[in-house]
Amino acid sequence: QDPFIAFHLDKTLVRKYMSPLLIGELAPDQPSFEPSKNKKLVEDFRELRATVEKMGLLNPNRAFFILYLCHILVLDVAAWLTIWYFGASTVPFLFSAVLLGTVQAQAGWLQHDFGHLSVFSKSRWNHWVHKFVIGHLKGAPASWWNHLHFQHHAKPNCFRKDPDVNMHPLFFALGKTLSVELGVQKKKFMPYNHQHKYFFIIGPPALVPLYFQWYIFYFVVQRKQWVDLAWMLTFYIRFFLTYLPLLGVKGILGLHLLVRFIESNWFVWITQMNHIPMHIDYDKNEDWFSTQLQATCNVHQSLFNDWFSGHLNFQIEHHLFPTMPRHNYWKVAPLVKSLCAKHGIEYQCKPLLTAFADIVHSLKDSGELWLDAYLHK
Repeated sequence: QDPFIAFHLDKTLVRKYMSPLLIGELAPDQPSFEPSKNKKLVEDFRELRATVEKMGLLNPNRAFFILYLCHILVLDVAAWLTIWYFGASTVPFLFSAVLLGTVQAQAGWLQHDFGHLSVFSKSRWNHWVHKFVIGHLKGAPASWWNHLHFQHHAKPNCFRKDPDVNMHPLFFALGKTLSVELGVQKKKFMPYNHQHKYFFIIGPPALVPLYFQWYIFYFVVQRKQWVDLAWMLTFYIRFFLTYLPLLGVKGILGLHLLVRFIESNWFVWITQMNHIPMHIDYDKNEDWFSTQLQATCNVHQSLFNDWFSGHLNFQIEHHLFPTMPRHNYWKVAPLVKSLCAKHGIEYQCKPLLTAFADIVHSLKDSGELWLDAYLHK
């Protein structure tokens, strides 16, 4: 029930699609609550959810999102004007790349808002604008994002259910339990005891330009998502038409690669700081609140942190209320902290640089656990 309520705006419409999936109903004498879940915590969270709705915290301030989109468009135009006015020498070229990298990162956070249906009251309006932001401003498919991201939210950090931890075990050994298990099985796809070092090579700088860049095209063609492909092509057509006269073929390819490199570093550090250092294991079928709190942590609030992370510094609140507009996370945070304190659940919140460092520390720790199990167990 809690995931269903968390993900959907129009519950009545979704129930119509779900009705053919109904297998049956429990007999009155059968237990209706799973023993792996904390009943009192579930009841308290549902009360919190009702309070959030009464406070209007799920209602968006559309002016916030309009201004956010405008600041992205201004940076996009400024990047082109920089090269147009100052020429294609090294300094304006690099400055323009930084501006365009910022555009890509910030458009990434904005498409995330529309993808989670947190801007408009109608799901289809969110979906339409989502296609524009992720397709035309970023050159990526909305269907690909939806396919992966909602699996992540349903079971965060649950191996074989959250696609975001599929890097285990091919590239990294993640989480204490999984790393030890890998070592006991004598499996070694990579030298995991050095993963905190090679993370800096195959992680932040490489994910977007070396993987996402080609995989998204494979995804849309394989699944015949032609509308998404058309939106993606508008991004590349606009980019090449505006920069080709200024930079030539080699210059534009270099600019595009550099922009993707900047975007990739930004994206990986921000998205992984809330999850990799947290509990990663097989699905234990725990209640919604416990599942999300074990897999997420927060980063301290500041104007810069809010902007730099697209408010994903409030990852806990975002995971508990995925359709909540991000400008309201700070309002619900004290209520979530209070519920955590009541039930003895840790609510982690740390400085930004500490959160970055914890990615590396957690990789080092799990790599050492793997090595010890590999050699001695």
